[in-house]
Amino acid sequence: MAKTIPVDELTSRISSFFLKDPLMKSVGVLGEVSELKKHTSGHVYFTLLGVESRISCAMFRSFAIHIPKWPINGDEVIAEGSVSVYAPRGAYQLLVRRMVPVGKGAAERARLELMARLEAEGLFSPELKRPLPPYPEKVAVVTSATGAALRDVLAVASKRMPSCEIVLIPAVVQGYEAPESIVAALARTGLVRDLDCVLLVRGGGARDDLAPFDDERVVRAVGASAVPLVTGVGHEIDETLSDLAADHSSPTPSAAAELVFPDSRSLLRLLSHRSDSARSALELAFSRSQRSVDSLFSRASRAFAGYAADSESALRLYGTRLGASMERSLAESGNRLGECAASLDGLSPLKALGRGFIMCEKEGAPVLSAAELRERDELRLRFRDGEAEAEILSSTLSGSALPGDPADGEI
Repeated sequence: MAKTIPVDELTSRISSFFLKDPLMKSVGVLGEVSELKKHTSGHVYFTLLGVESRISCAMFRSFAIHIPKWPINGDEVIAEGSVSVYAPRGAYQLLVRRMVPVGKGAAERARLELMARLEAEGLFSPELKRPLPPYPEKVAVVTSATGAALRDVLAVASKRMPSCEIVLIPAVVQGYEAPESIVAALARTGLVRDLDCVLLVRGGGARDDLAPFDDERVVRAVGASAVPLVTGVGHEIDETLSDLAADHSSPTPSAAAELVFPDSRSLLRLLSHRSDSARSALELAFSRSQRSVDSLFSRASRAFAGYAADSESALRLYGTRLGASMERSLAESGNRLGECAASLDGLSPLKALGRGFIMCEKEGAPVLSAAELRERDELRLRFRDGEAEAEILSSTLSGSALPGDPADGEI
């Protein structure tokens, strides 16, 4: 007889099978939506139909709130989640974390709904767009490590700006795993030091191949880039939501690279042209300045010549006036000097000699009083016409001495 186990144990064993299988932990299931119901709790329940089978699905509120546009019954979707056993019913189910529309009509409706919502948030606002660095030194490239897009970017960079450092951050850019891979790669760009710009590129393909770049997670990661980001995904006719969120976008990887990497040869030609223009402008400015200086010097010379002529005339006038003034002053001084000389001449003792007086000197000094004389003093007598020496025999003071003379008496 076979081993007997309780229902709970059987259910637990079946559940453990799902838990041990890595694929059952994260699997994408393609099917048609049926019986979709939204519970008041926010959880959503529906069934995915295959050709000959079906599976019950549940999406809890924490994941359901991120669905921009719900599919309707009959739409084909890919539901991503994990397989588990619902014990109360003894049935397995898919716990859905994310759902992507597959049918063109449903996918486009979901895309337009997401675009409108993100635009209302301002994620595509022109005011958020940042200018690209004119001369980047380090650029991160997020793309497939083996794709043609990387080769295109490297070819443009080596031709236009070979000095720029390229940092490759590989990512899956097509298929079901692409959104999560791109988001992780963009997060890693924030760890690169001194990064100037990010290039998010992939080669062309069918419009459905670009679906990862319309994924909300990718679009938000593009808008959250710490440095200016340029997208180059698809061809001329394709524009993804990531293009709208990027700072700049181009239709192809090569065009995006040309936006990021300036042509160094053109730059050198531009610098040469600007150098020539600056030199010409400097020479013209110098010539104009020289003419201005010459003009100022000429005007200053003329002004100085006029001032010198005026000054010379003034000096001549002042000289004439000064000469006349000095002559008058000298004449007046001469007259006064003559008068003083005449007065002095009249007071001179020599004048008295002409009238019969004599000058008496003792030891070279004039004798003013008889009181100064002693017996046998030798005197020098000066007359109008000569001199004589004498000796005092005696002297007598008269009673007619002038006031201030020594007291009368005989010596």
